[in-house]
This record gives sequence, C-alpha cells and structure tokens, in this order.
Amino acid sequence: MYHLGIDLGSSSVKIALVDAESGKKIISLHEPPNEMEILAINPDWAEQDPNMWWMHVCNAIKRVTVEAKVNLSEIKNIGISYQMHGLVVVDEKGDPLRNSIIWCDSRAVEIGRQALKDLGEAFCGKHMLNAPGNFTASKLKWVIDNEPDIYKNTYKFMLPGDFIAYKLTGKMATTKNGLSEGILWDYKQDDVATGLLDYYGINKDLVPEIVENFANQGTVNAQASKDTGLPLGVQVTYRSGDQPNNALSLNIFNPGEVAATGGTSGVVYAVSNNLEPQEISKVNHFAHVNYTNSEPVIGTLLNINGAGIQYRWLRNNCGNDSYETMNSKASEVAVGANGVVIIPFGNGAERMLENKNVGTHILNLNLNLHNNAHLYRAALEGIAFSFVYGVDILKKDTGELKVIRAGNDNLFRSEIFSNTVATLINQDIEIYNTTGAVGAARAAGLTDGDFEKFGENITKNDHVMTYKPLPDKAEYEAAYATWKKELEMILKHK
Repeated sequence: MYHLGIDLGSSSVKIALVDAESGKKIISLHEPPNEMEILAINPDWAEQDPNMWWMHVCNAIKRVTVEAKVNLSEIKNIGISYQMHGLVVVDEKGDPLRNSIIWCDSRAVEIGRQALKDLGEAFCGKHMLNAPGNFTASKLKWVIDNEPDIYKNTYKFMLPGDFIAYKLTGKMATTKNGLSEGILWDYKQDDVATGLLDYYGINKDLVPEIVENFANQGTVNAQASKDTGLPLGVQVTYRSGDQPNNALSLNIFNPGEVAATGGTSGVVYAVSNNLEPQEISKVNHFAHVNYTNSEPVIGTLLNINGAGIQYRWLRNNCGNDSYETMNSKASEVAVGANGVVIIPFGNGAERMLENKNVGTHILNLNLNLHNNAHLYRAALEGIAFSFVYGVDILKKDTGELKVIRAGNDNLFRSEIFSNTVATLINQDIEIYNTTGAVGAARAAGLTDGDFEKFGENITKNDHVMTYKPLPDKAEYEAAYATWKKELEMILKHK
C-alpha cells in the first residue's frame, strides 16, 4: 500500500508517493516543468488561479501513477501541504470567484496594521491572534472593501490546501491549524476568532466545516477520480500549511526544536508551548500539527521574504552562472566579501521588520575592486545574516533553541550560508534528505498519533550531515555587525 503527498507551492506542485509501511519514498516529481505564473497587476500584489493549481495537481498525480508503475487501488491515503496565508473565495458550486490572493501579496498590510491598533496589542496577544497583518483574514477584509460584489456572492472562504482537498472530495472544510495561520483562530476561546471576524465584518457562516488534522477528511469523489485517475474512496487524512508540514517532515514536534527553510523565501519555525507570546508583530504563532487543547504545541514562525529570490536574481542578471559555479566563486572570497554588503529584502514587505518594504540594497561596491564573486558571497552572507537577525527576535518567545533541522536543498546546500548561520547562532544545523511532499505523504498515515515513532524513522532514515559552528567566529561576527549597522541605518529612514 502507498500514501500520496501533495505539496502546493507558489512555484510548483510537488507530488510524492511513499510506502505506507516503511515511509520509503517511491517517487517524487513536480508540475509544471517551469514555475507557475504569479500575477502582479499592481505593485505588491501576488495572485494565482486556483484552477491552475488543480490542473497541475491532476497532471502530476497522473504522472506519478504511470511513472511509478503502481496499482492505483493500492493508494490508501492522501496528505496535503500548501502555501500558507492565501485566500480562496468560492460560490455555492465551489467555483473560485477570483484569483487567490497568495501569501506574498502585501495589499492588506495597512488593514492589518489598523486592526492591531483598534483591537489593541493586549487583546491580540491574549487571544494569540498575532498582529493581524497581511494574513488571510485581512485579505478577506480587502475583498469586502474593494470587491463587494465578489464578497456578496462568496459562499465559503478557504486556504489554498482546503481548495485542493475540496476538489478531491467535494467537501468544503478546514482545520483549526489552518484557521490559526489565517489569524482566524482564537486560542483563548478554542473557537473561530469571532472578535476579529466581527471587527472586519466577516460573516462567520463563511467559515468551512472544521475537521481534525489527522483523520478522514473526505474521500475522492467521482469527478476527482475522473480528473486525476485516482480510485473512488481514497481518503484525505492530513492537511497542513507548508511550514508546519516542513517541520513535521524534519521531526520537529517538541519545544526547543526548530525547522529552517531557505527557498525563495526563508523561514525559521520554532516549536514551543508558550501561550503568552511577547512578540506578536514580527513573528507569527500558529497551532502546530500536533496541537491539542490539553497539550498546546505552538509553532512560532519567522518569515524572510527576501531570501533565495535574491540569489536567483543575481544568477539571472550576472551571466546566468549555475548555482554550483556561484557557490564556488563565492568560496574564493574571504568572509565579509571584502566590504560588500547586500541587504536582501527585495521581495515585498518584511514582517520581522514591522512590515516595512526596505528593498534590496547593494552597499560599498568598488568598481575597481569587486566582481560577481564578491556579490555572490555578499548575497549568501546577507541572507544568512537575515536569518541570524530573525533568530534573535524569535528567541524572545521560544527561549533557547535545542536543535535546528533543514532540508537538503536550496540555500542549505551552500557551505557559506549554512556555516555562517551555524557559527553566528552557535548551533548545529542537521540536514535531512526529505521534502514537503514526502512529509505530507508520510503524515497521511499518521492517524494513530504516534509522533515519537514517526520522528524516529525520519532521524534514522533521512539524516545527511550536520553543520557545526566554526571555532573562529571573529570574522563572521565582524561581518554581521557591519551588515546589521547598515540595515538599522536603512530602517531609520523607513
């Protein structure tokens, strides 16, 4: 028997198939071959067509079942991971009424900022609503204010993963974990955040049915079977936002454990049991995948929009070197990039910088001295420094970190990046060979709640290597101090 995992990102849909008994990966792939389109018709907007997601999900599932040469009747459960904080609004037929306003869209920043001011930090902190910011609830308020006809015809709103689950099962549902990531869950009341809904004028009836995180959430219906090739009756048994799911994939379930991601954006996601956060405007607090009322496990997420996208921009605009060539050139430059500093925040508003949009800054460039190798080194260091800067903020709510784990992809493949982070935060970084799609597939079988056994299998099977802090920290600390000084000068003028 097999479990199928779906990981809906903003660049592609990843699909994985794992053995139901051992968790061993059978196959994984992504669709489309290139990146999915993100529409940005106005500055700081970012939208995608939910039906485009579904088309790529269907194509990827068909490819998996053909290329893996598996009997479709042996696929038992489906797990779903998805890009967080997005908004999908549908009519009674389940058809999207507009493009999804996705995670990196910044149009609702001011709406969330005003909500925090009006509701008060004390109220938001007490109910763990974070600062409402640019999340799903605030995006829906933007629809109310700017597209009243669309809101009038809205039957339910969903998160991106809820829409994929609906297309598979015909059931409109969500989870408290998902609602918490949209700032729609009140931890104090253990219910939908009616205080925020009332403030925004959102009808509570628009909230889908709430289902458990690890349970039968619906079964593949006739239309989905026709679209995907999956047999009728396959169960959807798990769904989660991509960052909590990434943490699950890396065996992050206990206080002090941290999952890190260095893709287009960067994420540091720390688990704690702190229900009284001190920092609600720079980091975000969500119900982790193993959250229960009796054992409330909180995932505290720090997001860095301008991370890998900075390195990719340099690749595309500095001769299109491969990442391996870029890393090799960067390694020939000393720590500190001979004075070049790159502030990498060029991908929209940065929540950890109080939702300021500071842009990318390349500083201290000497045209007679520096070349693209210095830019590559400065970019890797600048992104790493932004992680270190964020970890200092994160610790205010989570306390000291015990272990950091990351996937063996993207920025963490760079020794410069990983060594810089490990050295400055004085913490080992364990690298694991896993993906969100594989994690979602494995989690589809986690209906017995045995997280300890689940995690032991990950540690045993997926660990690749560990980056340890370097003994000589002086050069790294000096370079970070220079970078931080430049950042703080920029922030003073924003």
